[in-house]
Amino acid sequence: MPDIQVVSRERHAGKRWMRYASYAFASTDAVAPLVIQELPKACMMMPLGFVAVEDSFMPVAVQGLTPGTNLLVAADGRWLAGYVPAAYRSYPFALANTPDGQQVLTVIEDSGLLSDTDGELFFDEDDQPSQAVKDVLNFLEQVAINRLATRRACAALQKHGLIKPWPINLDTESGRQAVEGLYTIDETALNQVSAEALQELRDASALLVAYCQILSTQHLQKLGALLRAHAAQQAATLETPAGELDIEFLNDSDTINFGALR
Repeated sequence: MPDIQVVSRERHAGKRWMRYASYAFASTDAVAPLVIQELPKACMMMPLGFVAVEDSFMPVAVQGLTPGTNLLVAADGRWLAGYVPAAYRSYPFALANTPDGQQVLTVIEDSGLLSDTDGELFFDEDDQPSQAVKDVLNFLEQVAINRLATRRACAALQKHGLIKPWPINLDTESGRQAVEGLYTIDETALNQVSAEALQELRDASALLVAYCQILSTQHLQKLGALLRAHAAQQAATLETPAGELDIEFLNDSDTINFGALR
């Protein structure tokens, strides 16, 4: 487990933090949570889906097709997609709730990004949070506000039965394997909602969420092709030294028929 600590004067006065230069910290995330404000951009670059969280749903960026693998992070830590989820952009910081319901800023102290000499100060010479830390906190607060709006939209979609399991199957060396735990919009049900339900969905911004998710499914094929490219590279390294992964197909707007994903 990461060493997460509340940012405080007592603990971090005189300390510095550096901005990340690698996405290796996200390399095991098959999905990443998204909020409603970022969906229009995210849906143009990567497949989106939903995951169940207790008795509700949340939208996610689908970044891998097997648990513990993020296909959008290269071996050298580069991000391979054209959009970076907001969940990663504040690293190593995050908001957390205290037992009494207060929101506090936390930092992952073993992220390798804290220093005594390099980077941005946590606190300025007046013992106040530095402007860089204030900027991070403001960003995280905006994401938190968006998360509430996202929950309302997903609740409206769920209320009207518009979220269903997403049947994804992979052909692997060991045979056909189902990708489980992802959900998608039920387009047939969406096209049949009543005028009253349609207005309720619109007022909750749920239609935006639905259409972004539907539009994004075109990128699932490219994610599958990226999985094949990774597998081919791993096979090649058994005989030859590792080389650059060929990801030119990520810039190709045409449909890729690779047969392994349906």
